[in-house]
Amino acid sequence: MALSKTPTSTMSDQASEAIASALRTLEAEASGVTALAAALQADLGPTFAAAADLIRNARGRLIITGLGKSGHIGRKIAATFASTGTPAFFVHAAEASHGDLGMITADDVILALSWSGEQPEMKNLITYATRFSIGLIAMTSEAGSTLALAADVALTLPKAREACPHNLAPSTSSLMMLAMGDALAIALLEGRGFTSRDFSVLHPGGKLGALLKYTRDLMHQGDMVPLKPLGTKMSDALVEMSAKGFGCVGIVDASGHVVGIVTDGDLRRHMRADLMTVSVDDVMTKNPKTISRDLLAGEALELLNTAKITAVLVTDGKKPVGIVHLHDLLRAGVA
Repeated sequence: MALSKTPTSTMSDQASEAIASALRTLEAEASGVTALAAALQADLGPTFAAAADLIRNARGRLIITGLGKSGHIGRKIAATFASTGTPAFFVHAAEASHGDLGMITADDVILALSWSGEQPEMKNLITYATRFSIGLIAMTSEAGSTLALAADVALTLPKAREACPHNLAPSTSSLMMLAMGDALAIALLEGRGFTSRDFSVLHPGGKLGALLKYTRDLMHQGDMVPLKPLGTKMSDALVEMSAKGFGCVGIVDASGHVVGIVTDGDLRRHMRADLMTVSVDDVMTKNPKTISRDLLAGEALELLNTAKITAVLVTDGKKPVGIVHLHDLLRAGVA
């Protein structure tokens, strides 16, 4: 039996409708983030700063809680805080009433997410925070809600229409909560001077972990580094370049300092009949780019791409201690 086929025109109409729907969704959600940015420049600004101060000054951790879609957003926000230097984890508001309140100490700060601010499951958590004088930050759209009124700091987000055509399914509101959580996390990251090296300690795995490795972890060392002294004939330099396989050879002076480099490009630019008999001094690129052994692999990749080179010498001071090739970064998963 032959399978029926959907007419091309119908498929085209369906595709157009899907794209139009996607654009409406993005427009609605973008308007929510725009409203949030405007609020931060007005009444929301001082409370945002107060929330950041409360989290920064906490002796314990940041406990994020929520239900439903707010709970899902809360889990992501907790992960962002934890990965950017603010100890944080998520406690489900309903589970809190069944023993998980024991995870929260008097030194902690609670960030409670609820668009309406009226979930019954939040009541026990609010009572617990009040009883033990635990700092409570509310993230809600209702300034007069039970949660907002009980909080030490209430982040009252501007109301915005959901992307859902029925204005029911949390979409714009969820994105606004996520954006506010990210804004808090990044403000704290920048405030405490959290660096890329701090970040590397918390992200040892995956592509991000590869980017945060150090040059010293990837570089070739010792006899594998192609080096020749000033005054070397190009014929000898070419042998060294070919033997080491990096497409270049570093040139050092009598003190062992890098003063130049001869690359495949230099060979092409100086190609002539007597090339093999001249000195490297006449062919080399002087004062070549070098990197430190403590440079992050991601930064090394950026340098290679920007300079349009495939290998770079690693130096300690001005003395060569290694070499890194683009292929090393590829094998490590950096690129």
